[in-house]
Amino acid sequence: MIVSPSILSADFGQLSRDIDMLNRSRAQWIHCDVMDGVFVPNISFGFPVIKAVSKLTDKPLDVHLMIVDPGRYVGAVRDAGASIMNVHFEACTHLHRVVQSIKEAGMKAAVTLNPATPVAMLQDIIGELDIVLLMSVNPGFGGQKFIRHTLEKTRQLRKLIDDNKLSTLIELDGGINAMTGAEAAAAGADVLVAGNAVFASDKPLATIEALVSL
Repeated sequence: MIVSPSILSADFGQLSRDIDMLNRSRAQWIHCDVMDGVFVPNISFGFPVIKAVSKLTDKPLDVHLMIVDPGRYVGAVRDAGASIMNVHFEACTHLHRVVQSIKEAGMKAAVTLNPATPVAMLQDIIGELDIVLLMSVNPGFGGQKFIRHTLEKTRQLRKLIDDNKLSTLIELDGGINAMTGAEAAAAGADVLVAGNAVFASDKPLATIEALVSL
């Protein structure tokens, strides 16, 4: 299992300390949640923070843009040090164009679906995607309860990917802990984003280890 801890739950007063912990952990990616207060009802951080994080780690940065018109920022995301650029289906009028520009910039292309957006909406573009992220909470805030219907969506997405003989990864984000992570893995997930479960843990290294081992 690939684990991508979300630094939205980190202590920003001790960010270098928390990134050092992730560097010592078995987490393979680092998840960066960018929120604009328009697409979602919260504001988080932007490119200066991502660039600072990129200088503190060699792990791929999994940048999740919860913003309007994310296609405008492909170059900025790349220049900030991202390896993966993740855009919301709901925020892109011309999704295929955005996906192609992400790939042309040298990053992996990921698309996120909100809880109410059906997996079938990706049928015509799934072959172009490196990763699909399913939101298992409503985007905007950490610490929310896992939406259980996401497990059925994960199974549907797994079938879509397998039927098309693709290597697209399935990522889940929201309410992930040892229990929901195990359920997500059983449903076909490849990547788990964990925020509070990691950074609120007394033993974050062990928590990450447990998730990686699912």
